[in-house]
Amino acid sequence: MRVPRHVAIIMDGNGRWARARALPRPAGHRAGIKPVRMCIEQCATRGVEVLTVFAFSSENWKRPVAEVGLLMQLFLESLDRELEELAGRGIRVRFIGAREQLPAAVVASMELAESRTCDNDKLTLVVAFGYGGRWDIVSAARRLAIACRDGALAPEEIDEARLGAELALGDLPDPDLFIRTGGEQRISNFLLWNLAYTELWFTDTLWPSFDAAEFQQALDSYAERERRFGHTVPSSSADAC
Repeated sequence: MRVPRHVAIIMDGNGRWARARALPRPAGHRAGIKPVRMCIEQCATRGVEVLTVFAFSSENWKRPVAEVGLLMQLFLESLDRELEELAGRGIRVRFIGAREQLPAAVVASMELAESRTCDNDKLTLVVAFGYGGRWDIVSAARRLAIACRDGALAPEEIDEARLGAELALGDLPDPDLFIRTGGEQRISNFLLWNLAYTELWFTDTLWPSFDAAEFQQALDSYAERERRFGHTVPSSSADAC
């Protein structure tokens, strides 16, 4: 079966999962850790090279202060608990997003995880934290503009490849498969440039209930699709004449 090199996931539905069970929202966020572990295991087992998960968006700063604080604390606890296992299993951890807004303790934990796992090559786990697709493109454009201003780059040298290389995932393959749980069918400012030709797969399942069987459904759907990247693929030799 054809396996995607890169899977990207918006993990939506933690709050609704908790509300449906008359639980506080934090219970949903904590329950959402289990499917993250499952996806890491599935990707590592099946030969997926990169898994990118949208953990905290640039828009999430608009949430209530208490909830944002809880998410930061949960992030620190989870990373501290999972880091040694990830390192031992050969998982490389990377973070993308604007770090200047994050608490110093969060940034320190990110840097420790990246340093601890930098030589691993079993699977690259990219965690988008404080990330937004528009921020990513603007940041890349700003760096190119500075290079032009300083004489290191001519404007006519800027093309899709040059701009793409400046993005947060510039050294990694674009996602082949995008998964979003929770019933919404949009990409919500996630990897706007990189998702140009990604295969999209949506499910109504809320993230804490997303399991290995449904992950397999997404992989099966991907394997059945014909990826054209904007080209026309003849259905038979006669069509090519």
